[in-house]
Amino acid sequence: MNSVNMFICVAGFAWLGQIALGWWQMKRFNHALAQLPTQDRIGIGRSSGRFKPRSLLVISVNSRNIITDNFVMKGISVFSTPQTDNSLCGLNIENLVPAHIYPNNKGLRAALELAITNKG
Repeated sequence: MNSVNMFICVAGFAWLGQIALGWWQMKRFNHALAQLPTQDRIGIGRSSGRFKPRSLLVISVNSRNIITDNFVMKGISVFSTPQTDNSLCGLNIENLVPAHIYPNNKGLRAALELAITNKG
């Protein structure tokens, strides 16, 4: 096998690995989303950026605009797992100031701003 064929095989296996790991991450996200209360409204926000770690924040808001549950996925790899952020539970989204919740994390601040402005 010459070097061109070897390169094509390695690239093909890397592509298949990326597909498998992306599917695994989406499966974990969908499972965490399914665990949120179904009677509540869901808000999803994510930070932007190409070369910095991204953050994804999902909140569950009841009819009184109180955050009942949430999860955060952050990082640069497909191995990031959904984790609950207890500092958000019980807060009213009408009085919520993302800069006060996440003063040192611009990614989570941007994700929270998007999640609380979702129309639903």
